[in-house]
Amino acid sequence: MTWLNRVRNAIPFVAKRETSEQLWHKCKGCGEMVFLKEYEDNQHVCPSCDHHGRIRPAQRFEALFDKGSWTTLPTPLVREDPLKFRDTKRYVDRLKQARQATGESDALINAMGEIAEQKAVIGVQDFAFMGGSMGLGVGEAFILGTKAAIENNCPYIIFTASGGARMQEGILSLMQMPKMTVGVQRLKDAGLPYIVVLTDPTSGGVMASYALLGDLHLAEPGATLAFTGRRVIENTIREKLPDDFQTSEYLLDHGMIDMIVHRHALRDKLSTVMGYLMAGRTANRAA
Repeated sequence: MTWLNRVRNAIPFVAKRETSEQLWHKCKGCGEMVFLKEYEDNQHVCPSCDHHGRIRPAQRFEALFDKGSWTTLPTPLVREDPLKFRDTKRYVDRLKQARQATGESDALINAMGEIAEQKAVIGVQDFAFMGGSMGLGVGEAFILGTKAAIENNCPYIIFTASGGARMQEGILSLMQMPKMTVGVQRLKDAGLPYIVVLTDPTSGGVMASYALLGDLHLAEPGATLAFTGRRVIENTIREKLPDDFQTSEYLLDHGMIDMIVHRHALRDKLSTVMGYLMAGRTANRAA
């Protein structure tokens, strides 16, 4: 045994401690290091600059629904990899990787419960699942959410967060846009509210379809909301765009959304607007 081995073996074993990455979160807004537990308890909002970070579906449901009132709806089964797509990886491998990382089957999760004792179905897009991209699974989950809302005579509230269509499904991804539009129309035919909450980021085919078809459009502060990239637009029109272009605040100023709501106030605001939008329907059913 060499002297190096003797020294190494003499060093006592110390259990691995949590690293700084597990204890702290670096805010993307101000760059400050925030204690992770404090950040999570604050619904992923930076206590220093109020930057709204991305949030997972289960955390969103916990923050909005009455405690113990909600259940996740089943994930619809769709044909996987219908185009046998492959780039640097096979599409089926990318799906497997995303499912292992998120614990979800696809990028849109629905849950049914109560907000201040008012029934609602909420759909949340998970940007952590392949950028929240819109494919067959997302389209079918959206339709499932609208059907559940109609069956339970309640609003459907969608939280968007997506980079747009899922390229691995090609034209089949784009076909989800008219499909979801039909789902929205069925809600309207039933006299039920369709409420959209735009979160960071929402873009591409999602922004061009069901994200802007709501009866009411809310957005979180500072969210990036766009159809296409800023650089593409500037190169096309040969002009410099405003600094706040493609943000919640810009869209509110130009009449494209109805209000910006802080994440901490979302539950109360949704409860209020649901009461207004459902008042006539509730009265008619009671009569």
